[in-house]
Amino acid sequence: MTRPLLVAIALAIGPTLAAAQSTVYESKDKAGPVFSDRPSTGAKQIELGPANVIQTTPVPQQATPTATAPYYTALAISSPENEGTIHSNTGAFDVSVQLQPALQSARGDRIIVRLDGRPLKRRFSSVRFGVTEADWQNSANPDNVEHTLQAVVVDKGGAVLIESAPVKFYAHRAVRARGR
Repeated sequence: MTRPLLVAIALAIGPTLAAAQSTVYESKDKAGPVFSDRPSTGAKQIELGPANVIQTTPVPQQATPTATAPYYTALAISSPENEGTIHSNTGAFDVSVQLQPALQSARGDRIIVRLDGRPLKRRFSSVRFGVTEADWQNSANPDNVEHTLQAVVVDKGGAVLIESAPVKFYAHRAVRARGR
């Protein structure tokens, strides 16, 4: 056996032995050489050179990117306009929002709409959608003329990602006069 091989074996059987410059003994049995830190009958002492130690510098761990939703930078209601008026006998009207960057509906992001401060039951996966007559049932007072509308983008877990400023609008409905 060559000396480098013996050093490699000594390092394999006990890195602390080589590092501490301990004595290593070699003896033979049926399977071949046996290395130990204890002398035995017929064992020969092996002189090891200085330990072959490599100093390493720890590699700083890079921060694991989180799987957070995209960062939305802007959300605004473009229709109905702030201080605008809608004319609808049933109360149904269309809503459009502007969102930057685009809504990530494939990731589960949705738009929630608050009508007069109360969220509609439905969540929307598009920046264009309609408010229906049934949606007004959640409104504090659907017969009022003045109302507010706000859009909120949430992730699939319901966490708020961005909110628009509330928009005030006026809803004019034709109503039948009582007593006529």
